[in-house]
Amino acid sequence: MDKLQAMEIFVKVVDAGGFTRAADSMQLPKATVSTLIRNLEAGLSVKLLNRTTRQISLTADGAAYYERCLRILADVRDAEESLSKTHASPSGRLRVDVPTGLGRPLIIPALPAFFERYPEIDMELGCSDRPVDLIEEGVDCAVRVGSLPDSTLIARRIGTVHSVICAAPSYTARHGRPQHPQDLMQHRCVNYFSAKTGKLFDWDFAKDGERFQFRLPGRIAINDSDAYTAAALAGMGVAQLASFMICPYLQSGQLEILLEDWRVDPMPMHVVYPQNRHLSAKVRVFVEWISELFADHPALQLHAAYCPKAEEASAASSLALQSVAESRA
Repeated sequence: MDKLQAMEIFVKVVDAGGFTRAADSMQLPKATVSTLIRNLEAGLSVKLLNRTTRQISLTADGAAYYERCLRILADVRDAEESLSKTHASPSGRLRVDVPTGLGRPLIIPALPAFFERYPEIDMELGCSDRPVDLIEEGVDCAVRVGSLPDSTLIARRIGTVHSVICAAPSYTARHGRPQHPQDLMQHRCVNYFSAKTGKLFDWDFAKDGERFQFRLPGRIAINDSDAYTAAALAGMGVAQLASFMICPYLQSGQLEILLEDWRVDPMPMHVVYPQNRHLSAKVRVFVEWISELFADHPALQLHAAYCPKAEEASAASSLALQSVAESRA
């Protein structure tokens, strides 16, 4: 039995939470995975996993062996990378998950520069506002906006997202413009709800030391940023949108800013990846690349008070992407 392979499969089974998901992720027959784990237990003369028809769990010996396996496998990968060109030329499949609102307008247009720099990396890019489970779903890293819940993930802050209150002219023509956040209680608002918990998000406003945070009435609640933007454009109500998303629609006149003097709390943006894992070269270079991309991206510097003309925004964005590409060359 290949002991290192058995260790890798054991770790994958624990991380995936079952034999079937582990076998699928490694493209191996489930019977092969089960046999290798049984042989591993027989060779060690200990029981590593408690098995039921619905789930698995680690025994006390299994938990200790799992931690040892993580360290051993990380050391092996470090040794391999130190003797090869993997670190300089990372390769392989990289699974990344990003919010829809960031992926379509900001990340995907910049990816040609990433692939030009790292031609041996193949990426699977998931775009959704659903918070994925990185361990269970086999995702290498993810970009997340907002405060992070307590978790075992390593997080690196890569930027800040600013938001504004806005509505379509067709909506304000029918319902007027609010002059104060409390006026929104008499308006129709487009709410956003968590894809994970189903809970509606509160709205927050701040000005000169005065602060409000409350839930607003609305006929529709949405859990996807593209659909949320579409609802605002359709005149369905007042919305709270990221500045980088609203700018093109301000330029075209499809949306207008409301409550200009009031600030919405900015949201932190992080790239996250599992701890107790070797940070592979492909994950490392992606983390560095996206950190640099967002550090200087003109769209993320926009606040409610300023939105450049279309030609200025296009030129600034192209210049920023060119600068990132040159810095990595």
